[in-house]
Amino acid sequence: MPKSRGRRKATNSKPVRRSPLPPRRSDLLLRDARQLTGLADPLIAETWASNWLGQAWVSAELSEREPEHRLCMEVTGRASTTPSPHGLAAIAALARVAPATDLAMLAETIDILQETQPLPPWHTAASADTAWTATSAWRAVDVWDSENVLLIDYDGAHPHTLMAQVLKPGGLMIGKIAILEPGAAAQWDQQHGSDEVPMPISQAPAPEVLADLADALRTTDITWPRNDDEDFVDNRALAWSRCRDHLPGWPERDSLPEAERDRLIQQFTTTHDRDDEVSRSLAELFLDYGEGYIISGPLAWSPDEVMLLLTDWLPRKAVLDAAQRAALPDVLRRWLAYALDQRGVDPRWITPVVDAVDTHLREFARAFDDDTSWGPAKQIAAALTDRGIDLTDREAVDDAIRVLNAEQLARRLLP
Repeated sequence: MPKSRGRRKATNSKPVRRSPLPPRRSDLLLRDARQLTGLADPLIAETWASNWLGQAWVSAELSEREPEHRLCMEVTGRASTTPSPHGLAAIAALARVAPATDLAMLAETIDILQETQPLPPWHTAASADTAWTATSAWRAVDVWDSENVLLIDYDGAHPHTLMAQVLKPGGLMIGKIAILEPGAAAQWDQQHGSDEVPMPISQAPAPEVLADLADALRTTDITWPRNDDEDFVDNRALAWSRCRDHLPGWPERDSLPEAERDRLIQQFTTTHDRDDEVSRSLAELFLDYGEGYIISGPLAWSPDEVMLLLTDWLPRKAVLDAAQRAALPDVLRRWLAYALDQRGVDPRWITPVVDAVDTHLREFARAFDDDTSWGPAKQIAAALTDRGIDLTDREAVDDAIRVLNAEQLARRLLP
């Protein structure tokens, strides 16, 4: 009997069941967009779209440069392939807060889809097609100028206040963004407790405050790991849509003039009875940190800046001899009091900054003695110091570094 051709052999094995692939973010977004079709409030549509764009941004890998663009592309493709009222509503909502590079694509898709699909009520309202108008803006700044709160009032279909908390220690960064009821600035003093660090509020031109917001958003976006605070993620895209046109150029940090630097150190050492080489060298270090890392100026110290100096910058960057290390706590306390007095800070609010020295001394000692945390420059400086090299002698330092480089090369070549 001839063999059957093309017939599978019998088998006792069961078919392999494959797990279904998880739905794409764009599919979930389009399902969720059904809630947009009956809305009449454009602000709610914006916060909805901002939330989806924020989730795409915060969950993206470091190597993914444009996660929001990718989401807009996928949603546009799916909404165009299978037109629906909620698909058009999703595109229209994204178009209000999406990155500038996607606005033309989203607008073109809206023009095409609205020929067969109804636009949601919030989009067809007369006020929805116009941009929000910033009617007033405010800055609240703490006594150390280490934290700012920006408030921008908007009118339109849904009056509201956009709020952003801007933190300066460790680099300019936004902590939170929120949408508040209108008039939040007028209630600021009542809501800010008398026992909290003072943050007086003052009115400022809206374009200036929006420029501050855009500048802080830019640096927050390039900071890793990404800020995953829920309030920030949900409202990030919306905030960008309000301030993107006010983004300033990268600021230039001016170095402290040498004459002013000498004056500060001379005044500090003489008025605090610390006119010795060790105190001067430490004051130089504190000014170096202030110039390079304190955004509000080299004398604008806060408890958080003291923490960063002691637990991060000094352990990574500085080489201290025994005399400098012994004198560090007392000289730093005096420097902080001097610096904040120069800025006119009330003595009541100088005390918490000075007290931060004792709070972080133990962590400083642990980190400073841990050579695995040292930066390359400090490792080299420590190696040269161990060999008795005078770090102020440029020629001796250059010769010693050449010797170190030759030794490291020889070690790599040895079997």
